This record gives sequence, C-alpha cells and structure tokens, in this order.
Amino acid sequence: MRVSHTFTPQSAVFDEDNLVSCAGLVPVMVLAEQAGLSELLANKIHITAPRIKSGSANPAPKLATLIASMCAGADYIDDVDLVRAGGMKTLFHRVYAPSTVGTLLREFTFGHARQLDSVLAEHLAGLCKRTDLLPGAQVRAFIDIDSLVRPVYGHAKQGASYGHTKIAGKQVLRKGLSPLVTTVSTDTAPPVVTGIRLRAGKANSGKGAARMVAQAITTARAAG
Repeated sequence: MRVSHTFTPQSAVFDEDNLVSCAGLVPVMVLAEQAGLSELLANKIHITAPRIKSGSANPAPKLATLIASMCAGADYIDDVDLVRAGGMKTLFHRVYAPSTVGTLLREFTFGHARQLDSVLAEHLAGLCKRTDLLPGAQVRAFIDIDSLVRPVYGHAKQGASYGHTKIAGKQVLRKGLSPLVTTVSTDTAPPVVTGIRLRAGKANSGKGAARMVAQAITTARAAG
C-alpha cells in the first residue's frame, strides 16, 4: 500500500480558528504585564524622527508581539505569525503582522537599543519583585560576561566582519557579529540575562566590557 499524496513540511498549516498552538504564552505574557512590560515599552521607547510614520506608531504592542513570538520559538521575522495562528488573536489583544513589526524594527538605531536596555533592566527588577527569580541573591550573586562570535551570511549584512573564534579547540577566522552578553546568577538560580550588546565580528573581546559589567551590577542591585 502506498500513500497517494506527497506531503512537504510547508503543507502542514495550523489554521483551526478554535485552537491555539502556544497556550503556554498566556501565563508568560500575563506575568510580563504584571511586571510592567507594556508600560515600560510605552514610556521608554521613543522614535522622534521616523522614516515611515505608520511604521513607528504604537511601538509598545508591536514589540510585545515580537517578544511573545520569540518566547514561542520565533527566530526570524516571518515567525511572528506564530502568535497570529488559529485562535491566538482571541487570547491576545493587538497582535501585529510580521511586516508591521519589521517596519518598526527598521526604524531602530543604537539609541533605541539603549532604550531597550533600560526596559530590560527595569523589567527584570519588576519580575524579581513578583517571583523568586534570583533566590539567594541577598547572600551572594555572580555577574558573568561573555563575548561570542555568531556567523552571518551575505555580503550586505550590516556590521559583519571577520573575527577569531574557537571551533573544536582550533582558532579560526569567521565572518559574523560579536555580541557581548552579561548575566546574573546565584548559588541556586540559573543565569538571567541582564544585557546584550551587538558588536562587529572583529571587535576585541574586551571592547565595552567595563561599561557592560557596571550596568549588570546596577541591574543586579535593582533586582535585589
């Protein structure tokens, strides 16, 4: 016996209006709202000179849509549709399309990244007030910083350049971007991200590290 149809990965579509594919997002986003996510986004993200006025309008719900989709596993802009499939729009209010979110992101500059840093710091403090996110922080906390090299492809990738990294114990030259990440943890709590700064692939590992560590310490103190 042989199946009479050919199925491809693209043929699987979640289109049942009465079902949701990511019900676990409900408690996640409720907690985020209780910790002040939308209010922080609305108060801190400002686009004063937009290239496309409609694209820069209502940044808070658009960014909340992006955050929710990333929590659901989205790793590129088209995946934002994850939070619009099936009955998801019944669960969540003001869910935006990938193209709309992408238009907003194209308005962002380094200054807006700094605004998001501020949102991250205050939201982490808000989460710690509502949950035991960093148990034992009053006794001892650890600040960690790490420089990474992440490969990118394409000739026009902004900021991409060749930098040294290790693969299987060997030094190699790889084209990519070099994010700098800081985390805070305790004896009983796993690391929680306190900041990320995207840099060119050829950036020295220590570039910007002192400022990032200082910000991580400030964020950790605010979080308790």
